[in-house]
Amino acid sequence: MKEAYNPGDEGAKLSFTNDMSYSDYLSLDPILGAQNCKSTAHDEMLFIIQHQTSELWMRLTLHELSTAREELTKGNFPPAFKMLARVSRIFEQLNNAWDVLRTMTPSDYTAFRDDLGASSGFQSYQYRLIEFILGNRNRAMMKVHEHRTDLHRMLEQELNKPSLYHVAIRSLGKTLDIQFDESVFRMDQPHSNNLAVMDAWTKVYQDPDKYWTLYELAEKLVDLEDYFRRWRFNHVTTVERIIGFKRGTGGTSGVKYLRKMLEVELFPELWNLRGQL
Repeated sequence: MKEAYNPGDEGAKLSFTNDMSYSDYLSLDPILGAQNCKSTAHDEMLFIIQHQTSELWMRLTLHELSTAREELTKGNFPPAFKMLARVSRIFEQLNNAWDVLRTMTPSDYTAFRDDLGASSGFQSYQYRLIEFILGNRNRAMMKVHEHRTDLHRMLEQELNKPSLYHVAIRSLGKTLDIQFDESVFRMDQPHSNNLAVMDAWTKVYQDPDKYWTLYELAEKLVDLEDYFRRWRFNHVTTVERIIGFKRGTGGTSGVKYLRKMLEVELFPELWNLRGQL
């Protein structure tokens, strides 16, 4: 009889009494012990893990976006490009996750929906931070986080920083020697389309060889928003498939609210200029 394979024979470490293991490094015990179902419904585990893993991916998104903004501020474009490309891939992962959640039927969800109470993804402070960093800043959305002074302070601090898109527009103006009106850089409201900014980006797209770095930056931003929009669309579709047009657990209008979010443009000039080329 053939002997069972023993990785220890090849030098693999098998005893971790005095050393850090894989589980120790990743803190797997608290992570895998954090799925605290409130009901006996089978699909509640799926629902919890779907949202917990989404929050982990958003944690990485914030890490990448914050550093990309710092690099762009310093004029270090190549590392920022890599980080922005990574964020696009993260949202591709988040998009794929909806396919798993959509295996849950309305009947499955109804079995535990009441156990959610008033909790809702609408209350995700990490999602709000991502929106704030990208430039979709709405101070009215701060109220939902008032019960946590630490989170409210974190969001307030972000509103006092230039958004990632602000930094990109500053780079655009500096390279083309254009002084944009300061209203373009309002920090406490969503960015809206500005003709001067659109004309400047159009100039870049009309001569990409001359302005290749800005051209690449613009396309990285468009790529990111493309994936972000798909994520929002898949969110709407998944919610409609599972609960129809019921109100959300957090009190929003559910699908109607999510459809409004589909209309939000993070980098409007980069989309609108296409019609001018």
